[in-house]
Amino acid sequence: MSEQETPHEGAFFASLKRNNKKIRDDRATAIAEDTELLYKRAIEDMNVSLKKLHREQENMLDLSPENTHSLAIALDFNNEEYVRNDIQVGVKIREIEIKLEIAKKRYAHLFGGE
Repeated sequence: MSEQETPHEGAFFASLKRNNKKIRDDRATAIAEDTELLYKRAIEDMNVSLKKLHREQENMLDLSPENTHSLAIALDFNNEEYVRNDIQVGVKIREIEIKLEIAKKRYAHLFGGE
């Protein structure tokens, strides 16, 4: 092969020829894509958690007895436990709402989306 000829350009040779700017661009793209994906996933997970907690809180209102002739619910109902659990679920909901609001604002700022 003469000095004028270049070796066949495969991925290895092309990688060796990349300049610093191209290397930095490739790394930045990889980091940004991975981070954006994780942010989206975190926001989706928080939305799912909120739906489940709202459903749990609504299900706590289902105090119907086993059948129309049963009074078991009135006898077995624990007011203190109900209040404690309802407040606890409410606090979890509020905590996730705050995190979700922050995550959405940061996502929009960092990645230019919603």
